[in-house]
Amino acid sequence: MFSTRRSGAAEGASDSEADVTSGRRADPTPGRRLPRRLVHLYTGLVLYGLSMGLQLRAGLGLEPWSVLNQGISRHTGLTIGTVTIVSGVLILLLWIPLRQRPGLGTVSNVVILGLVMDATLTLVPEITTLAVRIPLLAFAILLNGMATGLYISARFGPGPRDGLMTGLHRRTGRPLRLVRTCIEVAVLTVGFVLGGSVGVGTVLYALAIGPLAQFSLRFFTIGGQRGRVVASSEPAPASAPAPLS
Repeated sequence: MFSTRRSGAAEGASDSEADVTSGRRADPTPGRRLPRRLVHLYTGLVLYGLSMGLQLRAGLGLEPWSVLNQGISRHTGLTIGTVTIVSGVLILLLWIPLRQRPGLGTVSNVVILGLVMDATLTLVPEITTLAVRIPLLAFAILLNGMATGLYISARFGPGPRDGLMTGLHRRTGRPLRLVRTCIEVAVLTVGFVLGGSVGVGTVLYALAIGPLAQFSLRFFTIGGQRGRVVASSEPAPASAPAPLS
């Protein structure tokens, strides 16, 4: 998932994700690290979905994309996990004019985050005690930062939302920070109008997730591994479909 990721992530993590999508090749023996990369990817995505569910249960405000998904969920009757999956698919369609290529991590992000989020909301009851909700929020944000570093370190491609951001950054030439801010302000505004939860958790997430994700990414990066190209902003040849790593 996966990519603020991931987001589906924070600017620090997204900068690293932009490096991943630049098409670098360096590791002469990527197959030897493949099992570890897969563990990082799927552990990170599961923990990311779990953190999103816990942040919702804390009830003190969500990150921008979850605010939007929650708002849509309230108007459609769909679970927030289902909305997360559907919105991920729709965002992937926006990759086409941006000439972004999905990787295994991209597709996995779309499916896993929503499923795990719904499972978390099913297993964890609603919490009304503020003394429990505050530490739960803090734990959810910390867990999200760790999960972001895990799934990005796997280098299997960005999540749909991070890919949209990096694609617009490359196509427009605008600074990554500006592109991210514009997207998230727009998403947050629409989500709030639809009834999504905006609060102190939204602010804390925005302030904390960048440093947390950067620290986590440095900690979990697989030494010396750049991996094969898993997502690219370069157009694929006309005769060949974009590969799924």
